[in-house]
Amino acid sequence: MHGPHIFGLGAQQAQAARIADHLDVMPGHLETRPFEGGEHKMRPLDPVRGDDVYVLHSLHGDGLSVNDKLCRTWFFCATLRDHGAARVTLVAPYLAYARKDRRTKPYDPINTRYVAMLCEAVGIDRMLVLDVHNPAAYENAFRHPAYNLGAAAVLLPALLARLKHDEDIVVLSPDAGGMKRAEAFRAALAARWPRPVPLGLMEKHRSRDQVTGETLFADVRGRAAIIVDDMISRGTTVRHTAQAAQAAGARRVLAVATHGLFAEDAAVILDKPALERIVVTDSVSPCPLSTTSLAERVDVVDTTALWADAIRRLHQERDFSDVDEA
Repeated sequence: MHGPHIFGLGAQQAQAARIADHLDVMPGHLETRPFEGGEHKMRPLDPVRGDDVYVLHSLHGDGLSVNDKLCRTWFFCATLRDHGAARVTLVAPYLAYARKDRRTKPYDPINTRYVAMLCEAVGIDRMLVLDVHNPAAYENAFRHPAYNLGAAAVLLPALLARLKHDEDIVVLSPDAGGMKRAEAFRAALAARWPRPVPLGLMEKHRSRDQVTGETLFADVRGRAAIIVDDMISRGTTVRHTAQAAQAAGARRVLAVATHGLFAEDAAVILDKPALERIVVTDSVSPCPLSTTSLAERVDVVDTTALWADAIRRLHQERDFSDVDEA
């Protein structure tokens, strides 16, 4: 197979060009045309026959809805297969509907599985995503290879730059479901920290978007508390945890999350003194907080080198197991 041939859709065109530069290849060129009634057309302007093609598109709502982005992605990937691409890999830094991976109420959909079925139907051969909400559910939903990169390797250096070398720290999971993720991050952090790094847990119950739970299972007094989660949406969970840590005597509180969705009124919810710093990746680009006062307390970490290394290994059929090690 020729390649890798990398196309960026929407806001990811600039990052696709940077990834291509890392790999010493030319980025793919495409044409996008809107039509009356909201229809559209996208076509590659480069020949793709026999190529190993990678399509970069973060599937979150920005100027376009999530559903518009999915439709455009599927149509473009199908077009690539129609014109002879040997293999198509969808690179989705943020994967839409990954949180709806099981039934929680009668007659619920399982949207993660439906997205997987449609990806397969249009000829997508492989998936590559960043810190998906539930890795096991994601891998089980797709019948073709589905890779999940961890973000600790890029988040950790940015966090370390914000910590003081003489302070005690503690890592907090904002709920029981995130304990495995928080522990993996804690272990990577502990390997680089001169003092012990304990792990704690915040009790959380969610019902109709209301977050409750008052018990913090951690000794945070006099420590820098670091909240670790896969995403920050409206920010109610991380604010709830930060306030509990501050009330329990934490000297300062920072948050680390892969996906900074910052939906709806997140800028208002998170604009509280309890939370000193937020570190996220550029999986959602541009950052929705960029025009708010909260932006001064948010570090957005570039993931270009991580994607380039992952694509290089996939293209060369090399071992992929340690690509995201912190």
